[in-house]
Amino acid sequence: MSNTSSERSLATSLRKGFMRRCPDCGKGRIFKGYIKVNHTCDHCGLELFHQRADDAPPYFTMMIVLHFIVSGLLFVEKTYSPETWVHMVIWFPVAILSSLVLLPHIKGALIGLQWARKMHGFDEEATGYSAQQID
Repeated sequence: MSNTSSERSLATSLRKGFMRRCPDCGKGRIFKGYIKVNHTCDHCGLELFHQRADDAPPYFTMMIVLHFIVSGLLFVEKTYSPETWVHMVIWFPVAILSSLVLLPHIKGALIGLQWARKMHGFDEEATGYSAQQID
């Protein structure tokens, strides 16, 4: 059941993408691995290879995670003043795990954004699109 209307809901597409589901049908999976994007949706057949997330997902993931890590680190330091090794034991694993968990969700949301805004070949009405134009 493909969304054929010209209007695509940005909020719905972001939510579906964040849940790592196809931004069109919401049922198929975007990824076939950790962050390897499927060529097409396994449910509705939407071509996903057009996506051009590139470096944006790691950038947004770092921005989000580091805001929480730095805020938490400063709060703990100001409140308890623990030794440096305590900070390292707490914050390194939290930063790494948070980044690993958040990265595929952010990438999925960005793919949903691209689909909703008809970017990078997600506009089926565009003419003259070819794979050479991606490079």
